[in-house]
Amino acid sequence: MVFGTNQPLVSIIIPCYNCEKWVQQAVESCLHQTYSNIEVIVVDDGSTDGSLEVLRQFLPRIRLETGPNRGGNSARNRGFALSAGEFVQYLDADDYLEPEKISRQVSFLEETKADVVYGDWRHRRHLPDSCFSYLDRIQVVGVQQNLLASLLSFGLVNGGAVLYRRQVVNRVGGWDETLRAFQDMDFLTSVALSGAKIRYQPGCYFIYRKYSPVTVSTSNFSRWSESACISLKKSEDALARTGGLTEEYRAALAVGYFKIAQACYWFDGQASFAVYEKTINNILGKILDLRPHFNAAGETRIFELLQRLFGFGFAMLFLFRVRSAIHLMKSKLKNTLILRHVLGIRREKIYQREAKRHSYSASGGAG
Repeated sequence: MVFGTNQPLVSIIIPCYNCEKWVQQAVESCLHQTYSNIEVIVVDDGSTDGSLEVLRQFLPRIRLETGPNRGGNSARNRGFALSAGEFVQYLDADDYLEPEKISRQVSFLEETKADVVYGDWRHRRHLPDSCFSYLDRIQVVGVQQNLLASLLSFGLVNGGAVLYRRQVVNRVGGWDETLRAFQDMDFLTSVALSGAKIRYQPGCYFIYRKYSPVTVSTSNFSRWSESACISLKKSEDALARTGGLTEEYRAALAVGYFKIAQACYWFDGQASFAVYEKTINNILGKILDLRPHFNAAGETRIFELLQRLFGFGFAMLFLFRVRSAIHLMKSKLKNTLILRHVLGIRREKIYQREAKRHSYSASGGAG
C-alpha cells in the first residue's frame, strides 16, 4: 500500500528503566522508520542510571515523561494515555525495530482490516564481558492454527513484533499493573481472549536483545513464576466464565504450567531450594488438575523413561529437584576461575564461528 498525505498516526510507546546503554538505539530505530507519521513517547520509570540524560538528547523529537518507579506496565499504560495514534507499537527500551516495521504492518492492517498483526523476530545476542554481539537466526512464528492455545502454551509470538489498533488496547483495558513480570505474554493473551482479529505477516522487523541469561522482568524467579501462574489462571478463569475451557485449552494451559516449571533452573539462584521445591509442587498440582494424564513432550530421555515407568508426577518431582540443586550449585560457582576460563573459551569459539559466517556471507559464498 502507498500512503497518501493522510497517513494514520502511529504511537510508539517505550517504557524505560535503567537502560542507559541501549535506549538510544531503541529511540533511533523509531525515528528512522520509513513510515513518517509517528509519535514516540518514552515514559521513564524512575531510572537511577544515565537513561534520562540520553533521552533528553532526543527532545523535542520525542515526548518524554518521568516519574517514580511503578513497573513496566504502569509506564506502558501512562504512555498509552499520552498517545493519540490510531495504531500502537510497544517497544522495550533495550530492543529495537527495523526501519520498515511500522510501514509494513500498518499496510497489512489496512489491507486485511485485522485488529492486530504479528511477525517474526530474532535475538541480538551479546556475549558476557565482551563488546561482541551477533544476530541470531530468525524465529519464524508462522500462522498459528489456534493462536490463543499457542499463547497459553508459551508459543513463539514476541510482544515487540506486534502492532495493535488503538480500539483493541481500549477494549482490554490496557496492561495489568499488578503483574511485575510475564507482561508481554499476558497482554497479548488478553487481546486474543477479547476476540480481536489477529493475523500473521511474514518478515522479521523486530530485534529482541539478549545480553544476560535473565531480563528485567525475569531477574527474580519467585516474581516471574508467580506472575506467569497468575496470568495463566486469569486466562483459565476467563475461558471458564464463557464456557470456552475446552480440552484443547486445558491441554495448552497444562503445557504452559509445565514450561514454568522447566524454567525454574534457568535462574541465577537468588531463591533458595525451598522456593523452587514449593513452586514445582504447586505447579504439578495445577497441571494434573487440568490434565490428570498429562505427558510431557520434548523432554530428555531420562525424563521420558521415568514418566513411562512411574508416571509424569514422579518424573517431574524427581528430576526437577535434581536439576534445581545442580543449577543452584552452578550459580554459586559461576565466578570461580575455572568456570570463567570455560566461559572464555566458549565465547572465543562463538566469536570465531560468527566471524567465519560473516566473512563467508560477505564473499558471496564459496567459489
